[in-house]
Amino acid sequence: MLHFSRLKTLATLLTAFFICLCAVPNFFPESTVKSWPTWAQRHLVLGLDLQGGSHILLEVDAASVRREQALALLDDVRRTLLSDRRIGYTGLVIRGNSVEFRLRQVSDAPQAMTKLNVLSRPLSGILATSGQRSLEITQSGDIIRLTPTDPAILERVRQAVEQSIQIIEKRVNELGTVEPLIQRQGVDRILVQVPGLGDPQRLIDIIGTTAKLDFRMVDESVPPDQMQPANIPPDSELLKNKEGGNIVVKRAVSVSGGDLTDAQPGFDQRTSEPVVNFKFNSSGARKFATISTENVNRRFAIVLDNEVISAPNIREPILGGSGQISGSFTVQSANDLSILLRAGALPAKITPIEQRTVGAGLGQDSIEKGKLASYVGAALVIIFMFVTYGLFGLFANIAVAINVAMIFGILSLLNATLTLPGIAGIVLTVGIAVDSNVLIYERIREEVRAGRSPINAIDAGFTRALATILDSNITTFIAAAVLFYIGTGPVRGFAVTLGIGIITTVFTAFTLTRLIVSYWVRWRRPQYVPI
Repeated sequence: MLHFSRLKTLATLLTAFFICLCAVPNFFPESTVKSWPTWAQRHLVLGLDLQGGSHILLEVDAASVRREQALALLDDVRRTLLSDRRIGYTGLVIRGNSVEFRLRQVSDAPQAMTKLNVLSRPLSGILATSGQRSLEITQSGDIIRLTPTDPAILERVRQAVEQSIQIIEKRVNELGTVEPLIQRQGVDRILVQVPGLGDPQRLIDIIGTTAKLDFRMVDESVPPDQMQPANIPPDSELLKNKEGGNIVVKRAVSVSGGDLTDAQPGFDQRTSEPVVNFKFNSSGARKFATISTENVNRRFAIVLDNEVISAPNIREPILGGSGQISGSFTVQSANDLSILLRAGALPAKITPIEQRTVGAGLGQDSIEKGKLASYVGAALVIIFMFVTYGLFGLFANIAVAINVAMIFGILSLLNATLTLPGIAGIVLTVGIAVDSNVLIYERIREEVRAGRSPINAIDAGFTRALATILDSNITTFIAAAVLFYIGTGPVRGFAVTLGIGIITTVFTAFTLTRLIVSYWVRWRRPQYVPI
């Protein structure tokens, strides 16, 4: 057990050295680290509780999700019925969460039900059980009603939350912040924590905007002095114009914002005003070219979240698949709009229900208290081990110090976020690492009392303590894994540092400490064990 080949010795030392080396960037200013090679720039990221930042809890508007679901169902029913001209119907409307219509002839009901049953699909989401379907279709005389089932609504809300998380993550990452925490809470809530960002209002403006962009034609049949709801044609609607007043636009979407592939802030070459330059994919470029060719000298509206932000005149066909959005932007608002368009539109409206800012001073105070607790705990452990086990206590202290350095090295290698609970996990790991050495040393003492020679006692101590240490560390690692799986935020930070600490503890206790003791035995050939 005490024998180490040259290869094994080299592998142990190189492993410990390389992992400890990964922690070095944390001791240099970030400005210095940025000048290093990319592979050497990995370092710990301080969490919200250590460096301050913004904390926002968002709620996805389930009512708007149900409304969008009902509108989509209305379109599906219209297309299904129109595909069979023999089915006459009237009064296709949305009532609550349901879509209903009246048949002109009750005798068409079986044929209509057969057509509509295609729209009711088996649910396959995580909230669905066997046999559940997306729609409940009922007939009462000449009225047919289609209602999304409760599991279908819950599944749609769940999907909206998941899509929102992905889009919010893209938007926050575009801000250039480091390691944002974006995760689901409950059924319809999203937690957003952005360390280092002290302006929660700008964060809300970025992530709370739906950013549904449409390109529609302006309805010029309504004179400006007659823009009243009663005068608006059925296929048009009256929208607010960002540049002032109202404007009538067609309901039909000529090109959707979903066809955008890129959006970048820039400046108009003629006026030097901030603008947003955009590009379409091939499908959007074809649609835009067709619309602009057919409507030269007519206006088209750029509609963002049901507000017209610009309504320019089409001077000539736009065939390149790119364009420009102008509209009294500032440099920051142009940049923010570009971020929104690149990330895509949210599937539903979201509302901030809690927001707070953690000051950098409070974070610094947490760091100082964490350092103090770590220093005091480490000092007490070092003193205890040295007083109790003498020279072997010194060996254990060296191994524990390398153990802590390896924890920071692995966390840096992973670009992990360190929180205050994470520091608590590291302090706890120090105790666990010392406990492993205590078990080994007490076992050596027992072997010495049993009359074994010093070398045999040391060898037996390491060998026979292995099973006990593995059992205790594996059970603790399982607990850390469970905390990581079911926990959120700071709990996960604690679980990560604890889990990594357990792995490094087992490594240092049974390779590094044993290596140090092995070389000491070879060098001194002890006649007794100084323990």
